[in-house]
Amino acid sequence: MNPLAELRYFFTALGYFTRVPVPRWVGYEPHYLNAAARYFPLVGVLVGGLSALVYLASLRVFPAGVAVLLSMAASLVVTGAFHEDGLADCVDAFGGAYTRDDVLRIMRDSRIGAFGAIALVIALALKWQALAAMPPMRAASLMIAAHAASRASAIGYLATLDYVRAEGKARPVAQRLSGSASICAAVSGLPWLLWPSWRDGPDWRFACVTLAVLAALHFAMGRYFVRRIGGYTGDCLGFAQQIFELSIYLVGLAWISS
Repeated sequence: MNPLAELRYFFTALGYFTRVPVPRWVGYEPHYLNAAARYFPLVGVLVGGLSALVYLASLRVFPAGVAVLLSMAASLVVTGAFHEDGLADCVDAFGGAYTRDDVLRIMRDSRIGAFGAIALVIALALKWQALAAMPPMRAASLMIAAHAASRASAIGYLATLDYVRAEGKARPVAQRLSGSASICAAVSGLPWLLWPSWRDGPDWRFACVTLAVLAALHFAMGRYFVRRIGGYTGDCLGFAQQIFELSIYLVGLAWISS
């Protein structure tokens, strides 16, 4: 393993999925993106960490609901709403088209339709309400866990499904993920699910239940993508990340509410 090359791949992932400036020496080659896929969950750790810091800092001044909204705004700014855009595009396409070609055409349309707008409002509102209803430290730690684990789950499709476009923004990423890269992504993204209860020791039961929910959603969405378009697009990955992230928040809230 070449440490300089691995650092370059990490910065490539950071630059692709966020608006954080990366050093000029990193450069760019198309194969960097596929090699960087293993580091996407680590980008989620950084985004989730930023959200948690903004949330905890805001709590010193504002009520929990406002603090959560400010943390969500911070994550949207730093990522450029990259994954939320995929959510809106997918819901518009899958909800408003019947044929495969129409689905792919609508996904590429830069305009947002009614289905996509409604999906965004519901998804953001559910995140807001779920996090605002949690104890502060659990909400903060779950932000990090959700951003990391949702990205690890979403890029699993790179190892199991085919990219369906001949060209596209996600095409350089969309080579089959190797077994070692998949393991690296899982190890860097999924163990954070143990963190929300580390004050009393790792909560293995919560982590196992959440992983089971993620696995079921991963299987169901994968089957749906294949049935509708024969595989996945970059928008599908963004859609999946958002669904996984939201599901982690909902499981976390249900866990402490039951």
